[in-house]
Amino acid sequence: MKDSGKVVAALLAGLAAGAVLGVLFAPEKGTETREKINESLADLGDALKERAEEQLDQLNDFKEKVLAMVKSKVSNAEAFADDEIEEHA
Repeated sequence: MKDSGKVVAALLAGLAAGAVLGVLFAPEKGTETREKINESLADLGDALKERAEEQLDQLNDFKEKVLAMVKSKVSNAEAFADDEIEEHA
């Protein structure tokens, strides 16, 4: 998961840099150029926010799986301990 996150971050950074450079070198008025840069940065912010939400959802899913596994192991250990206590009592 770490590698895919790095790839996505690099891709988004490259897209943002390309968009900014493309807009800066386009033959337009300064106000139009700034407006396009602002739009590109807003799009990048939205993409980053969406990616962060996806990663957070994946992390929450992982947490729930780990919690369920730990609860299951604790329950099994309690049952084993109860059986051993009854057997040796």
